[in-house]
Amino acid sequence: MLTFVDLFCGGGFGARGAVRGGGIPLLGLDAWDLATKTYKANFPDAHVITELIENVNIHELGEQYRPNILLTSPECTSHSIARGSKPGSERSRETAIGIVPWIQSMEPRWVIVENVNRMKKWDRHNELVKTIEDLGYTVSDLYLNSADFGSAQARKRMFLICDSEGSTVTREDLLLNNNNSSKTARDIIDWDGAYQSDLLYKKGRAAATIERAERAVAALGKNVPFIIVYYGSDYAGGWQTLDAPLRTITTIDRFGLVTWRDGTPYLRMLQPSELVKAMGGGDEHALPYGNRREKIKLCGNGVCSDVMASIFTWISQRHEDIPVKPND
Repeated sequence: MLTFVDLFCGGGFGARGAVRGGGIPLLGLDAWDLATKTYKANFPDAHVITELIENVNIHELGEQYRPNILLTSPECTSHSIARGSKPGSERSRETAIGIVPWIQSMEPRWVIVENVNRMKKWDRHNELVKTIEDLGYTVSDLYLNSADFGSAQARKRMFLICDSEGSTVTREDLLLNNNNSSKTARDIIDWDGAYQSDLLYKKGRAAATIERAERAVAALGKNVPFIIVYYGSDYAGGWQTLDAPLRTITTIDRFGLVTWRDGTPYLRMLQPSELVKAMGGGDEHALPYGNRREKIKLCGNGVCSDVMASIFTWISQRHEDIPVKPND
């Protein structure tokens, strides 16, 4: 039995992969009530707490839970390029340092930390790694792209995979545990869905949107569907082919699908259900709560399930059962 506690659990995309890789969620914690409700809906046997990590009694939880793995995905907003020109918040960044008391209290064999790649540039990144090492863990510091693990999304993230018994892991090791075939944006599209599409060239359409679409048409030709980056900055022309993984999903509703009818282009936004598939949630991961914007935010804040499944599968191959303290 490979048990885990899930800090900054979000809507449970990371946990979905962990379960596929042999994990059992004991506890999920997140400050956003919609995230914890979603987590509970997907993993009803897990205990769920809606609170900031600094506001809970870690000592009491450490007495109650002794997971094999502490799975953490600290707030990434202040590290991410997606925040644009807004200044980073040191308090936001330091949620990563805030996981240290949890490690000390719960004493898991394994600790997993997921965050955006730019966390590497944070001046306390090395301090975090050194602190975890000083607690007796060997830390593998990896960059992983979800597209390499069978996701229909190119989502590049930093993972610290830490073992108190000294084992290390490489990207190549994890790929050996991945049986998923490569997927593209085309694989997530619900072609049979009755979704509202509007004329691309409708009155009031932003000029920037038209320019991006016309760059795509110039490259692909007419009558070829494609993805347009409808909102937010983009450094690759503002569009992409369906024959590549979807670009990184953010918390903003930003991806539109352009299709053609009798030579006329139409545009609709990708649906939350399609983004769930791009996150690796498959057909079994549900988003039963929230409006469209909130469901997209749950996806954008998530950890790709396919990557976590490979990590947990690799850990499962090295794991020896450790008795879990019964819940009070």
